[in-house]
Amino acid sequence: YCVEFRTEWLSQRCAREGRPHARWMRYLRQGHTVCVACQPPAMRAATRRCAGDGHGALGDKILHWEAIGNSQCQGTWKKIRQLEHCSCPLVHSFIFT
Repeated sequence: YCVEFRTEWLSQRCAREGRPHARWMRYLRQGHTVCVACQPPAMRAATRRCAGDGHGALGDKILHWEAIGNSQCQGTWKKIRQLEHCSCPLVHSFIFT
């Protein structure tokens, strides 16, 4: 499944990332909608959910995230909705790990 989030805040370290495998962090922007896919092996077998997907969190609940590969690239977002399939452009799509 896919979860749409609206980024509320992110650290400046995301925009400064220059390593080839982590350049995707430069595309993160405050106020943008991002799609995050929940796929195995991040999906827990017992619950069929991914940790951090914001299950039950709608509206004003602020959720924290951290980028894999650069712990200094972090921020907050609010869950918009859960979908069966992601609808964001590829550059705004991510995977839970």
